Amino acid sequence: MPLYACDLHVHIGRSASGRAVKITAARDLTFENIAIECAQRKGIEMVGVIDCASPPVISDIEALIESGDMVPQQGGGLRYKEAVTVILGAEFETREPRGGLSHHLSYFAKLDDLKGFSEAIGKLVTNRELSSQQCGLPARQLLSLALQHHALFVPAHCFTPHRSIYGACGRRASDVFGDAWEQIPAIELGLSADSYLADRIAELDDRTFLSNSDAHSLPRIAREYNILDLQAPTFEELTMALWRQQGRRVVANFGLDPRLGKYHRTFCEECEFIAAAPPPVFACERCDSRKVTLGVLDRIVQIADYDEPQIPDHRGPYQYQIPLQFVPGVGAVALNKLINAFGSEMAVLHNATQRELGQTVGTKIARLIVQAREGKLPLQVGGGGRYGKALIEDNGQVSLPGL
Repeated sequence: MPLYACDLHVHIGRSASGRAVKITAARDLTFENIAIECAQRKGIEMVGVIDCASPPVISDIEALIESGDMVPQQGGGLRYKEAVTVILGAEFETREPRGGLSHHLSYFAKLDDLKGFSEAIGKLVTNRELSSQQCGLPARQLLSLALQHHALFVPAHCFTPHRSIYGACGRRASDVFGDAWEQIPAIELGLSADSYLADRIAELDDRTFLSNSDAHSLPRIAREYNILDLQAPTFEELTMALWRQQGRRVVANFGLDPRLGKYHRTFCEECEFIAAAPPPVFACERCDSRKVTLGVLDRIVQIADYDEPQIPDHRGPYQYQIPLQFVPGVGAVALNKLINAFGSEMAVLHNATQRELGQTVGTKIARLIVQAREGKLPLQVGGGGRYGKALIEDNGQVSLPGL
């Protein structure tokens, strides 16, 4: 079966009319621009847009269908100009009865299913026009509501310290969802984790792992993504892949080295020190403060069932990458040269040889791209909302802002 590159967590900043959808996202991050970016620059063939329950976005979708630019597929999803499939999604925040917030992604095959969900969730949120609103339901009840509208349900960035199942709600997802946990085929790892860390938790042995960008701007689309083995890029095929049915599956995850994630290690809120001691770290090594934000690595070690990852046979490899625009020396001019020469960011990151890259942007940048591809750039760990950094040669630190 063909392989497809898929990023299932992209936000919308504004509607086509300019109405705010996600305040912290870029203004040019519209529903149509996401499809254009995936098709023309990123090389992403399936994208999940997770602010589609917003009424202004629904209006944008309807206009694109009416114009013929977006075509509903028989197997679910919208096909944009025969180039990329858009999966309609929604992200909402839940609250557990004993405390703890978490975010969850719901995906819909058809616009009518999404509209029904939007109407239902609109009775529970303050402003359904805005992204990731708190719905007031426990996670299990949001799952039930999503399933009533034929959704595919995935807990988002599952280990982050403030709004996630494992980071903020409990030691086990099965404690939060109860027997409804069996209705969830996959989890999203988040930027500060990888599959090797998640495979230290026993209840995740039979779950599919997703690595998605959680993009808040067009350039950040596909900073993490998945390779899916599908018969065709449709919602039905995606569903089978997450449940690993009839040969469909996630073949590989591509994402940041988790050390670059902004919540990877415990962070001291008093003196801003990022933990360096073996995890788990619950108090600052430098000032002894216990006013800390627990890191993803520290949390996973705290709750792990296994000392080492127990990787199931169905799990594909997790392959590290640094997004192309964050490789030192790759500015806007170099990025456009590379995409024009090789067709997409995917082709540059993973297929072009060092010699071919050198002929386009010079030997130094080519060498750094290949070092990033091979995981050979030394890294400084991130934590407490601050991304990690790449260190290159003797030239000092090169920050990766806005990852």
